[in-house]
Amino acid sequence: MNIVIKPYGRDLCYCRPDTTWEKESRDFYVPEGVERLLWTPVVFARVCKAGKCISGKFVTRYYDSFGIGALLYCNDDELAFSSCADHTSILPMPLYDPVVLDNTENIWRAGDCTGNLEGVRERLENALCEASRRVSLRIGDLVAVELEPMKILAERTDGQIGFKGELCENVLFDFKVIF
Repeated sequence: MNIVIKPYGRDLCYCRPDTTWEKESRDFYVPEGVERLLWTPVVFARVCKAGKCISGKFVTRYYDSFGIGALLYCNDDELAFSSCADHTSILPMPLYDPVVLDNTENIWRAGDCTGNLEGVRERLENALCEASRRVSLRIGDLVAVELEPMKILAERTDGQIGFKGELCENVLFDFKVIF
């Protein structure tokens, strides 16, 4: 299973290993050598049909659900290292029907970020098309789009903090980050 990421403000995609996937709300113990943790909120879709070079005209056939989550990054190091630590792709289950994306009054919250769903469907579907031009998408893959630039979540001196995410006032994840 791939976790394909479309970074905020960048024209590229990269894959995270499936060992980074955290679908429950387990506390995150920061690995030794990591002095600070960065994060960004994401919207993600579950691929329900295998595809390559998916056209925008047919993209809705290739995903059946979506969710709101967060990506954690260790230190400010190179992307490859900072994005492959275990349990750093917070992509919670259960997922929502894509029709929820059409109601722009629905509010998502993650950490200290809040937003509505306006334009989110378009960004997600564009990312699915773009990702499929670079890699073959398989059933069960997840494609995530960063909604905001990375920012600092916590530093080693903080010790322990809480981290929570919601969609439509439903709690998606709620756990502690522990150094």
